[in-house]
Amino acid sequence: MSTLPASTGAAPTAPTAPRGPAQRHFARFALLRLLGRSERSMAWQVGDPQSGRDLVLMLPRVQPLDAAHAERWLQRVRRAARLDHPRLAPALEVGVHEAWPYVVYELGERATLADRIGRQGLAGEESARTAAELLHALAYAHDAGAAHRDLQTFSILVSDKGVPRLMGLELACIEDETRTVAEAPSLLAQREAAEADVVQLALLLHPMLTGKSALDEADTIRALRRLPPHGHEIVRLPFDVPRPVPEALRVIVNRATDRQERQRYRNARTLARALEGWLQAEADHEGGPLALLLDKVRIAGVLPASPRGAERAAHLALMEQNRTDELAEVLLQDVALSFELLRAVNTARVAGEAVAEQGAVLTVRRAIAMLGLEGVRRIALALRPWPGPLDEPRADELARAMARARRAARVAQALRPAGYDAEVVYLVALLQNLGRLVVQYHFADESQQIQRLMQPAPTADGLGEEPGMNEQAAAIAVLGVDIDAIGAAVVRWWGLGEDIAHMMRRHPTTAAVRTADSDGEQLRLAASCANEAVDAMALPAKRVQQALLTVVQRYGRLLAFGLRELQEVLQGDAGTPPPQPALPRPPRGVAAERGVVS
Repeated sequence: MSTLPASTGAAPTAPTAPRGPAQRHFARFALLRLLGRSERSMAWQVGDPQSGRDLVLMLPRVQPLDAAHAERWLQRVRRAARLDHPRLAPALEVGVHEAWPYVVYELGERATLADRIGRQGLAGEESARTAAELLHALAYAHDAGAAHRDLQTFSILVSDKGVPRLMGLELACIEDETRTVAEAPSLLAQREAAEADVVQLALLLHPMLTGKSALDEADTIRALRRLPPHGHEIVRLPFDVPRPVPEALRVIVNRATDRQERQRYRNARTLARALEGWLQAEADHEGGPLALLLDKVRIAGVLPASPRGAERAAHLALMEQNRTDELAEVLLQDVALSFELLRAVNTARVAGEAVAEQGAVLTVRRAIAMLGLEGVRRIALALRPWPGPLDEPRADELARAMARARRAARVAQALRPAGYDAEVVYLVALLQNLGRLVVQYHFADESQQIQRLMQPAPTADGLGEEPGMNEQAAAIAVLGVDIDAIGAAVVRWWGLGEDIAHMMRRHPTTAAVRTADSDGEQLRLAASCANEAVDAMALPAKRVQQALLTVVQRYGRLLAFGLRELQEVLQGDAGTPPPQPALPRPPRGVAAERGVVS
């Protein structure tokens, strides 16, 4: 009976394919076809004379040092084999034959991922779905203290329906250099193995999406060693691929193999969540982060009342004789209340046919007139008290974000073109921060991840900085959708319509600013300018001046201001809002009818 060759430390030579009637064996199994091999493991399709079925035989590429280490290998692999998850292939047999450890799995009607990929790769949705399912299996294993350690395309079986199953958990736990097996790996070693699994899975997404391996290296272990901190290679999805890769999916995959370790996904669940978020965003928003967000919003509202919001709501009872303009000014100081009034007045439950006939309501003054003082008071008192479910540090962060949004709204008022209603401009600028605020409130952990990805990091030589991700890319990398899409989902639920959803999208910082061709676009650009200016003020002091100059270069001609004027507006807003001069109204038209000018 032929067996795999023995080893004293070097990787053994794989058995050759059978020639003619001669057939090689391992134990009782007939070796039919080599499915694949890496530095750490190999897989064979084998025939089992006992059952008459074709199975998968997996073996490490090196033998344990001695019988004691072989026993430790058996304990580790058997413990991992007891894990029960629908995406983990159950081991039919775990054993040692002539000093070679092995594991046997059912093959059935499945094929390896390597056989399924082919030269064209797989569609983006199929690749993301397959990877997400495998990541959930890995997360389950990592929670139990196990890891895979050698994720390869041949260690994954895929059914005709595209359902994946992972083989070989803990199979490669033998240390290559010493051929030893630790009795129980340390917590640090477990975490490092889990993080390596996540990067290896991300490397597998390259052949799945493009048909070609990352770095032209089919062995993910070798490819992993060429990435920092061990190597210096940069791994990113190429653009010349048989199937176009959606940009959001590209961002997620590139983050998973980022050259900065701190930018990568910390665990299997975070990468799975990002992939599933993208999948659900592609599937008409029927699930994923947008659906989860709307579920949270229905229960807890968009945002909690601002600090002292309850006192402000009680104060409304004393304002019955005051003018609507004065009441609106008080309400606008509470971001959550401003948003809630827009929601209430624009839903069919409150506004009836008015929204459909006249367009969205986009001023608090009109909301007060339509809802009445009692309706406004009822809405104010129904807001969730500050800070909702947030702990104190995160509540402080949300309060700072709200203050920053209000400041941008006041700056937008000061910079608005002649003839545009100050309150409309204020609310558009606030709405451009809606996605950020609701993420910070409803997805606090993910918000921290987004902020971390946006931070620059020192270069390896310590002489400079590597820039972080921009906000949209960071949000996609964490949630699978961008910040603006989250805000747009909320305003559509409110009934504000696509025109408002467009205005609340900030103008991309990478796109040139051109003359606006509509009132809505003019308002969008004015609000974008204000938000960029306030963002610039939050940068380190040495970068503020250049950032403000960039804002002036982009918007100064369109909105008729220079650096001095911008600085005066920002300095004047540091305390109370600057006075707003009365401006002539433009001719009434479609924009006025839809609430863009009121």
